[in-house]
Amino acid sequence: MSIVVETDLEQLLELQTSCYLEEAILYNDFTIPPVTQTLASIKLDFRKEVFLKIEFDRNIIGSVRGYVESNTCKIGRLLVHKDFRNQGLGKALMNGIESHFNSPNRFELFTGFKSTKNILLYKKLGYSEYKKQYIHEELSLVFLEKINTQ
Repeated sequence: MSIVVETDLEQLLELQTSCYLEEAILYNDFTIPPVTQTLASIKLDFRKEVFLKIEFDRNIIGSVRGYVESNTCKIGRLLVHKDFRNQGLGKALMNGIESHFNSPNRFELFTGFKSTKNILLYKKLGYSEYKKQYIHEELSLVFLEKINTQ
């Protein structure tokens, strides 16, 4: 696992779009930000967030990002290439981002309410649901948090 560099962003954006198309289909919403994000937009995010990656044969196969705001590490866009899922990479990425940001009081993330595998992973990692946010008829977001005990 390593930190993403700016020259990785185009490849990372392609992986992100591919991974989140599955979510877009699940929620019948192809306007979700991870699918519509542009290279210019991800470059702006890159300036304020830390992106981690896992590579295989020089290709990015997984990533997660995070930043600290008000003593909370906000984690987002955990993604693993479909051919490498269920091998512990999502867990490793989550552990990596939590280790990178070890001083905030809490960690926070969200996922869609139909994304049961994501929710199960986060709960296994010690996260608990603290609120839901209705977006539209097909989509509600589940917010989860974990208190930092380090």
